[in-house]
Amino acid sequence: MSWLIQIFSSSVGKKLLMAVTGLCFIGFLAAHLAGNLSLYAGGAAFNAYAEKLHSLGPILVVFELGLLALALIHVITGITLFVQNYKARSVPYEKDKAAGGRTLSSLTMPYTGFIILGFIVFHLINFSFVDKSDRTIFEIVRAAFVNPIYMIIYLVVMIIVALHVRHGFWSAFQTLGVNHPKYMPALMVLSVIVGLIIGLGFGLLPIYLWTIG
Repeated sequence: MSWLIQIFSSSVGKKLLMAVTGLCFIGFLAAHLAGNLSLYAGGAAFNAYAEKLHSLGPILVVFELGLLALALIHVITGITLFVQNYKARSVPYEKDKAAGGRTLSSLTMPYTGFIILGFIVFHLINFSFVDKSDRTIFEIVRAAFVNPIYMIIYLVVMIIVALHVRHGFWSAFQTLGVNHPKYMPALMVLSVIVGLIIGLGFGLLPIYLWTIG
């Protein structure tokens, strides 16, 4: 057990934790988006999707606790690496030719991460920790997105999420050892596609709800 603690207390180990938890969250976002697409089928379909999730009972609770644990690991590890990098900032960054050097998404990763964390709390307060006794989840979501301020905030954050995912996706695979000139260009393109799918997929939902009122 001591060797495991030693590995994950090292810089390399922390990056591995970030990579694995990051990929888990990208997988969660993809699954969450797939479920949210039921909004296009109308309120009844979306409510049925929400009810099906809640019918899972203890399984859903375990899943949510697992997500919370992953979030804590990702955030705490990310903050630790951010502080370590900040202290070592006097050492110039070395461009990684295979990864295309420093980009907007890579330079802003810590900051976009903090913004996303704040938005998750804000999002949970508005959708999860609200009184659902006299409204369906579809009515709650639609009421939120007809508010132009909330919709603008949501769209801006989805752009930030797309940037975060775009860098995090290829960076995670690079950390896990997929760093070969033969594969990295394709992985970089795939990371852009994944970022766009997540950003546009979530971003178009409030626009759709706003247009139907």
